[in-house]
Amino acid sequence: MQASYQKHFPVMLPEVLQNLAPRDGEVYVDATFGNGGYTEAVLRAANCKVIAIDRDPTVLPRAKELQDIYGTRFEFKQGCFGQISDLIQSSVDGFMFDIGVSSMQLDQPERGFSFSKTAPLDMRMSCSGRTAADIVNQTDERDLADLIYKYGEERKSRQIASKIAAYRRNKPIETTTELAEIIYSVLHKTPNSIDPATRTFQALRIAVNHELDELENGLKSAVSLLKPQGRIVVVSFHSLEDRIVKNFFREQSGNNANVSRYLPQNTVTDSIALTDVSKAITPSEQELSVNPRSRSAKLRRAVKTNNEPERNA
Repeated sequence: MQASYQKHFPVMLPEVLQNLAPRDGEVYVDATFGNGGYTEAVLRAANCKVIAIDRDPTVLPRAKELQDIYGTRFEFKQGCFGQISDLIQSSVDGFMFDIGVSSMQLDQPERGFSFSKTAPLDMRMSCSGRTAADIVNQTDERDLADLIYKYGEERKSRQIASKIAAYRRNKPIETTTELAEIIYSVLHKTPNSIDPATRTFQALRIAVNHELDELENGLKSAVSLLKPQGRIVVVSFHSLEDRIVKNFFREQSGNNANVSRYLPQNTVTDSIALTDVSKAITPSEQELSVNPRSRSAKLRRAVKTNNEPERNA
């Protein structure tokens, strides 16, 4: 299965470059390669090296294309960014994360990420393992409702899970539009509003790909691999992701409200791994006008301190 690249817009690319600040001779990691938009822009911005990671096998032709152009300045590793510490052993100067489903995955109907066209209810970024259909058809109704509420923040999760359970007693739920229609029986479409199926589909996608666990593990590994003054830039697209990034940066920079005032000051200082943490940066009006998918994006940036805490074993 080969992806189509023509319609992909790297979200907040100028802001990513500004905050990553690529420099000659440095090494960067694109933890979510996708269509390679960030990777190629960084390689063009400086005489540096980029190591790209992606679990999706359909990106391999694009990775080969960049290898042919940039040679040893580009290296690709197939895997999940939650396994960064297994994929990369040496220290690097910067990390880029573009969290969630990519535009090209949404634009491949057969992948089952979108409810706009009929397709198998799949949603696997790695094209292997348990599918969304497996979860929808095999998960206990109560647990399914909890999953939809936790990962989709869907207030009608109980009613949706009940409708799913009733439907699957007669036949398995197999396609995206089949599931969407079940959701529409609980939540009716209204003009100029978010599609009612969005939150449930988001919840299933996150569960299928273990996205929040991957994000937490990826952030921890990235910070441990960053050189002093290395930069980490994260673009997220919904509140669950952004909350994890925000809280992680806060904890790693010593701004966690739970830090005890009775701890010795040097203990708190020694635990600080990040500094220069930015507030959330949102897309420009110009980008919103040409790339509506960027509307929910938020970018956060942090810089590694000169402290050298021990890496996790």
